[in-house]
Amino acid sequence: MSNSSDLSQRAHALPSRIAVLLTNLGTPQAATASALRPYLRQFLSDPRVIEVPRLIWQIILNGVILVIRPRRSAQAYREIWTEQGSPLAVDTEALAHAVDKHLPEVKVDWAMRYGQPSIKKTMQSLLEDGYRRVFVLPLYPQYSATTTASTFDAIADCLKETRWIPDLRFNTAYHDQPEYLQAIADSIKAYWTEHGEPDKLLFSFHGIPQSYFDKGDPYFCQCQRTVREVVERLDLDHSKYAIAFQSRVGKQVWLRPYTEDLLEQWGKEGIENVHVICPGFSIDCLETLEEIAIRGREDFIEAGGKTLSLIPCLNASDQHANAIATIVQRQIKDWPVAENQQVLDARIRRADALQETLGKP
Repeated sequence: MSNSSDLSQRAHALPSRIAVLLTNLGTPQAATASALRPYLRQFLSDPRVIEVPRLIWQIILNGVILVIRPRRSAQAYREIWTEQGSPLAVDTEALAHAVDKHLPEVKVDWAMRYGQPSIKKTMQSLLEDGYRRVFVLPLYPQYSATTTASTFDAIADCLKETRWIPDLRFNTAYHDQPEYLQAIADSIKAYWTEHGEPDKLLFSFHGIPQSYFDKGDPYFCQCQRTVREVVERLDLDHSKYAIAFQSRVGKQVWLRPYTEDLLEQWGKEGIENVHVICPGFSIDCLETLEEIAIRGREDFIEAGGKTLSLIPCLNASDQHANAIATIVQRQIKDWPVAENQQVLDARIRRADALQETLGKP
């Protein structure tokens, strides 16, 4: 028996370091139909996202949706695209760097559930670099099977191909964590200090089909909890705000009320000034920048309203980074951040001795 590799140069020689992996939904590589097609195929092929029998759905997806939707979606992405690229990717990366500064003894990296950088590639890179403890935090404050559970699926699929599984912890939600809630409340206060208070404040969350909630998805309840906690911090009267759900597709019933319907109703009722905040999105993206700030504003004004303003997501703000770092620290506080050098040296000596033994005939 022989082993030509030097064991002292393998993971035995590396300290058991900690990595934090922040994940987000994903984005196409460019605002073009050709870039949207593979992104949408990956996203809409996920059975966590679309709970329809696979054969039927693949016929619909490939025969209809991927023929029509890429061009339409590319036009929407062009409305928000920046010189640096997709806002979601740019600010997710910036947030990871900001959190990394708050956690100097661990490595903070980022990945996307769909598109690039992929969870698989990023996780494999962390393991190859010797990170034996990995904490995964999907940047979805409220849990849903369509987002958080799908991220876990991707992590699990990656580890199925990994010989040496790391210590793994996975954060499922932070909708009720005080640092996140205070950051949302403070962002609203800061916006009102600069722009004044609106007639109505709308908390708009991404929707999910009602049937998913009926099957036990806690997303709706966690959205409600977030809003209750935030309005308490704002001391906001019930008549001054509402909750709604956006981004509905298809003909089935989704969580209600629908954002577009409520904005139209408010416009017709003579409500003039509306601010919208989207606490379910950690980073501004197509759903906030185009669906709310552009189309939502146009629909509200067309219905009779005067102004609609989007309060930005927390994005890569220092308060957001500090909130995420604090949540991480609570979850990994019992993980040692570095091994004693004497322990590491002893392990390397044992590996070297074993190498000599394995190398003998």
